[in-house]
Amino acid sequence: MQKAGIRLILLPFLVAATGFSIAAAGEPAPPRQAELLYLLHQDCGACHGMRLKGGLGPALEPRQLDHLTQEQVASTILHGRPGTPMPPWRPFLTQEEALWLAAQLKRGVTR
Repeated sequence: MQKAGIRLILLPFLVAATGFSIAAAGEPAPPRQAELLYLLHQDCGACHGMRLKGGLGPALEPRQLDHLTQEQVASTILHGRPGTPMPPWRPFLTQEEALWLAAQLKRGVTR
């Protein structure tokens, strides 16, 4: 009976620890994060403005992205926008990297 009680007490901690490590595993390593931020400012900035305030493409500031979920922003990054100059970045980015970039944009990325 004591073993069962200990297991019940430890179960929430194990689940929380597993969930935390899964979330952390989905985040790019710091060197890749630096590369992604460079890509964001240089490549995305070519159309969206070097400060991401708009240009050929729309501004990528939090207030312009408020109506979109992080997943929707990531989908646009990965698949582009057919019928517009927005290209798909799927050949260059993973789903996790696109989600990370989307989070940075929605948060208000800085250099």
